[in-house]
Amino acid sequence: MIPFVDFKVQYHDLKDEIDEAVHRVLDSGWYILGNEVKVFEQELASYIGTKYCVGVASGTEAIALSLLAVGVKPGDEVITTDMTAYPTVTGIVQANAVPVLVDIFYEDGLIDSSKIEQYITPNTKAIVPVHLYGQSCDMDALRRIAQDRGISIVEDCAQAAGASYKGSKVGSMGTCGAFSFYPTKNLGAYGDGGAITTNDEKLYETLISMRNYGQTSRYTHDSFGINSRLDEIQAAILRVKLLHLDADNQKRRAIAHAYQSNLHKVVPLVERPYGDSVYHLFVVKTGSRDAFMKFMEDRGIKTLIHFPIPNHAQKAFVWKIGDDYQQASRFAEEIVSIPIYPELTDSQVDEIISVINTFGD
Repeated sequence: MIPFVDFKVQYHDLKDEIDEAVHRVLDSGWYILGNEVKVFEQELASYIGTKYCVGVASGTEAIALSLLAVGVKPGDEVITTDMTAYPTVTGIVQANAVPVLVDIFYEDGLIDSSKIEQYITPNTKAIVPVHLYGQSCDMDALRRIAQDRGISIVEDCAQAAGASYKGSKVGSMGTCGAFSFYPTKNLGAYGDGGAITTNDEKLYETLISMRNYGQTSRYTHDSFGINSRLDEIQAAILRVKLLHLDADNQKRRAIAHAYQSNLHKVVPLVERPYGDSVYHLFVVKTGSRDAFMKFMEDRGIKTLIHFPIPNHAQKAFVWKIGDDYQQASRFAEEIVSIPIYPELTDSQVDEIISVINTFGD
């Protein structure tokens, strides 16, 4: 069996470093908002190329807090893509905003920037582009749209830690960058966690307060906030993982290149020339998805679908039925994700390719 992801192998490869980091926290006796979080925030900001970073409890809350910090108010509209994990939408709703969905490019699943302007209204306060499957959106196009209208951009970087656009890391080009450290992510914790990157000092100070009940100093609350803190153990683990992120992403690229060069029975997504993907997922298209997934399962290779239901088709968005989401609907019917993670061996990659290339014979 080749699993879709293998956390046990990942931990085994980093066991000594992870164990040392965890025991360092336990020996310190300090578990919330201590030195590990502070240093990780500095290290991640340096890696992404921003002045500031704020560790929070999840990627969803990273989106919500970012939107609140840039001034989104109840009833304001926030534009995002129809093809994303539902937590993107949840973060918008947690900020008391109205999510507005835009169709995608069928070739890669990314938000179709040419369609955004038709959804902008006087109530539009932010855009949340999603760097889907590890590939950056067209940030130049998005920034032109946003800057002309004074709209904030909160990058959803949950699937793209380490990805770049024209030499800049995702998370450094918008007003804020929201990261998830869910265990499956390229930079994954051993539990929930998230972070927000920004170059804006005022936003940074606001976010530091908001993640900790609106507290500005002990028992002093100048505003409302929530409990959304990255804990010390997860921060220590992430510090280890961050040291290996570039090497792991390079392994993902090598596997992706092998797939792109050798797969004949399925169609990989288009990779845009403007940046470097980190292949959080390797998604292919097939007109016979159910048969393909059963074929792979019968041969011991696990596949998944990311994501089978476009957000406009979720029950929460019933009023959106009839809007123009043709590309997302078509895309969602054909996509399937095959295994891609740094711990895959060359022989496993060869086996996956060999099996796929016999599909339909």
